[in-house]
Amino acid sequence: MVSTATLPPNREELPPPPPGPPEGEQHFTASETVRDLVIGMADGLTVPFALAAGLSGAVAANPLIVTAGLAEIAAGCVAMGLGGYLAARTDAQHYRAEQLREEAEIHAWPDREKWEVAAILHRYGLRGEVLKGATAAIASDRRRWVDFMMRFELELAEPTPGRAAMSAATIGGAYVVGGLIPLSPYMLMEEPQRALLISSLLTGVALFGFGWLKARATGLPALRGAAQTLGIGGLAAGVAYVVAKLVGG
Repeated sequence: MVSTATLPPNREELPPPPPGPPEGEQHFTASETVRDLVIGMADGLTVPFALAAGLSGAVAANPLIVTAGLAEIAAGCVAMGLGGYLAARTDAQHYRAEQLREEAEIHAWPDREKWEVAAILHRYGLRGEVLKGATAAIASDRRRWVDFMMRFELELAEPTPGRAAMSAATIGGAYVVGGLIPLSPYMLMEEPQRALLISSLLTGVALFGFGWLKARATGLPALRGAAQTLGIGGLAAGVAYVVAKLVGG
């Protein structure tokens, strides 16, 4: 891929690209969304399951387990969603602060900043007149210059607009969906121990399937991703269940 940073100041168009792969380049670009889904779904599957499982040994009536589970899902949805919102807002604020600082440095010390551009390009193998031309091309456009420094000097990517609200909705929604899976048997059955067995099976299948889909989406080996998600989620649920039983007992 040829960077537009190497184009001359007059922005001459590149010739058409040579033939590439028959189906085009395949790159995964939704890592932030997948991360939010993983956070919300993993916690949603494990925490309500552990709570319901812990109460199964101490409470004889499923309605109380369902009420406690729904309350936990609602609280977890709000808490997790708010956490995702604040984290994304912090990232956006940090990026903007660094962007303003970079703009001020380019204005105050342009020669120093041009040297930093040349130093970065030098690491990528540019030398001589090519290096000078590329540096001049980048520095000829203030916005492109700042973007280049943010990306290659500070290694910061500009946050997607509306990322905070999207992150909150994704994490919170995934938590609700994940939490209803282990809780649903308690809504449909009367006996807590039988509901616990079905809930355990459903949670295990959901963790395995979620891990499979996550691995396929990110290009990782599907079976390994599914096994890892099942193992980590199962361990977390098991630890939470033991703690709930010890405290409840």
